[in-house]
Amino acid sequence: MDNRIRKILIVGGGTAGWMTAAAMARVLKDQYCEIQLVESDAIGTVGVGEATIPLIQYFNALLGLDENEFIRDTNGTFKLGIQFVNWGRIGERYLHAFGEVGKDMQGIHFYHYWLKLYQAGKVPNIDAYTFNCQAVEKGRFMRSVDAGNSPLSNISYAFHFDAARYAMFLRDFATSRGVRRREGMIKHVKLRPDDGFIQSVTLQDGEEIEADLFIDCSGFRGLLIEQALETGYEDWTHWLPCDRAVAIPCARTAEPTPYTRSTAHSSGWQWRIPLQHRTGNGHVYCSQFISDDEAASVLLNNLDGEPLADPKFIRFSTGKRKKLWNKNCVAFGLASGFMEPLESTSIHLVQTGIAKLMSLFPTRNFDQEDIDEYNRQVDFEFVRIRDFLIAHYHVTQRDDSEFWMQCRNMSIPETLQQKIDLYKKNGRIFRVDGELFNETSWMEVLHGQGLKPEGYHPVVDTMPEDEMMQRLESIREVIQRSVDYMPSHQEFIDRNCSSTAMK
Repeated sequence: MDNRIRKILIVGGGTAGWMTAAAMARVLKDQYCEIQLVESDAIGTVGVGEATIPLIQYFNALLGLDENEFIRDTNGTFKLGIQFVNWGRIGERYLHAFGEVGKDMQGIHFYHYWLKLYQAGKVPNIDAYTFNCQAVEKGRFMRSVDAGNSPLSNISYAFHFDAARYAMFLRDFATSRGVRRREGMIKHVKLRPDDGFIQSVTLQDGEEIEADLFIDCSGFRGLLIEQALETGYEDWTHWLPCDRAVAIPCARTAEPTPYTRSTAHSSGWQWRIPLQHRTGNGHVYCSQFISDDEAASVLLNNLDGEPLADPKFIRFSTGKRKKLWNKNCVAFGLASGFMEPLESTSIHLVQTGIAKLMSLFPTRNFDQEDIDEYNRQVDFEFVRIRDFLIAHYHVTQRDDSEFWMQCRNMSIPETLQQKIDLYKKNGRIFRVDGELFNETSWMEVLHGQGLKPEGYHPVVDTMPEDEMMQRLESIREVIQRSVDYMPSHQEFIDRNCSSTAMK
């Protein structure tokens, strides 16, 4: 008996909807099942997901995208990390850089060796030994080349891009591979009376569309996962108190930087995302401590160039659906939950959600064991990313506003407290079950926020200190020579992927 999924309906477009459509079109192909996407141009999208992390390269590889074409079509630039300004203390900054920090030795992370010497005041800050930090410092970028043991052989990077153009890029990709797009707004969702599964949706023009599997990419409202199935929501605003954002694009005034910038203000933080044709900006804030007008004023007063649009306000509650897969409906993007774009994880969560769904792809039986395993895996990923974001707020020395005092003094999840306590003692960090952010990411953020361990890994004492100093200096010199070899970020774009749609 053929019990395979025959029809998939994706509700909502934007980045999440068209990422899903493109991936499914590539993997399932139209011979396996019919894929349809319903969206309404009248609704629009939030469009704040313009920055990514390196794992997006796996998604692009799955689709077989040409990277230069992708960058050109989305007015994109390259990203080596995220610069955090004023997070630990006002006036301080650090980079959460992608890729390696130094070079691991004798099975121990490099930063343990560095930490011993740093605590003794004998070496500079960790960014001197971090390839991407030094490339950012000089505004350099290139892709990896075959250079043996050089850092140039393994350059870790991600992208900035125009989210609307990215959605259109994926839309063209998906529709050319058989995905059918339907323009329209949904006015009714019909559930099966026997088991409560979704049977169909009805559009405003009266057309009824049935499917076996429904993908909810309808944004914050969660048209299917919440409004129809009443799945419920886990609210995390106790730990991530910002509940609003205001976004404004501005004119480009200088060559784009190869990093995202996050600048902390008195009641939240501001993102800056450089594209080829403009700069994306937004102020994420807590409405308990600042009004919408004040938040917009803070943003307008901290733009690089002339505003290109009116302020766009967004309201949200940080958290996630209690189930991201409920019955025959799976939610992606804002319909699944929301965590601030502080570490550019929104698009990544769509990507991994798609990957997990494909690995547990159902038949029309919708076996509960598969659904439960999907929800377990996704819950773990959300929670661990949540903890990483909370650390940015909680591990701080700022006491200049009520907002920061509340963040410093709030209770935090036990999973995060354990990580902080372990690091405080001897700088130890352990990655749990493949969680997204690894040991070096945690170290860069905790150190950058001002948390100083009391000790260091004792096994590094097996290496004589003069040898340790020599090795660190050698690593530093190799990094500097490698960075000096690289072209500037703008030169690389001009040679390979300059946009043909400059605006």
